[in-house]
Amino acid sequence: MLAQRTLKSLTKAVGVGLHSGQRVELTLRPAAPDTGIVFRRVDLPQPVDIPVNATAVSDTRLASTISNGGAKVHTIEHLMSACAGLGLDNLLIDITAEEVPILDGSSASFVYLLQSAGIVAQNAPKRFIRVTQPVEVREGEGRSLKWARLEPYHGYKLASGNYAREIARARTFGFTKDVEMMRSHGLALGGGLDNAIVMDDVKVLNADGLRYGDEFAKHKILDAMGDLHIVGKPLLAAYSAFRSGHAMNNQLLRALLARPEAYEVVSFENDREAPRGFAQLTPAW
Repeated sequence: MLAQRTLKSLTKAVGVGLHSGQRVELTLRPAAPDTGIVFRRVDLPQPVDIPVNATAVSDTRLASTISNGGAKVHTIEHLMSACAGLGLDNLLIDITAEEVPILDGSSASFVYLLQSAGIVAQNAPKRFIRVTQPVEVREGEGRSLKWARLEPYHGYKLASGNYAREIARARTFGFTKDVEMMRSHGLALGGGLDNAIVMDDVKVLNADGLRYGDEFAKHKILDAMGDLHIVGKPLLAAYSAFRSGHAMNNQLLRALLARPEAYEVVSFENDREAPRGFAQLTPAW
């Protein structure tokens, strides 16, 4: 049986929010089968659970935000990407502020935290959302055209190679002129050269340069993996997009869920029937 996965033990991280600049603590805990991934705002007078799912997404400006009533958690996509890359199904995340810490601007620190805590198989079948019909969302025309699409595929076609080695270290990025504009609006208050790639009009300003020759494209893949994992179960599909971002990725998930005939929930009693790579504790897509 291809089983669900959670952590072996709890692990903690401390950092600042990219946009809020607030200090925040995360405590990542094991969770029972079929729990899914749940954030818990423990800083509120009465702690509030915010389960991760596509309809919980309430804001997609510059990041993916989920809500439950008035309680929110911003910028969840990098942590969700790490969970997708490591095949984690069930996780409780205590958080002491309303934004996930940016750490080094990639998902590599989250991968390290999760792997350090240990990943264990659980006595319950892993459930996938298998796309059976193409689903697409489009916006604009001509030069303003954007689109995102999911198509049937026996596996997860978005990134190739080993996630931890080839995708996870790609950092978020921005231009100095945009950072100044965002800060004037109370955003990017925690951003800097230690947690983002920063560019002027002609060059990268980080002293150590880029981690990958195509780090910008790989960070977009990292973000897309995190955005799509918000659906609540791993996808079996081929994802393709043109100028998509957090908003369109969430629109794509909602379009999929609105068409029950376009997907089915499946599990694999025999690991050999599962797509290549999924039976490994760290899948290599």
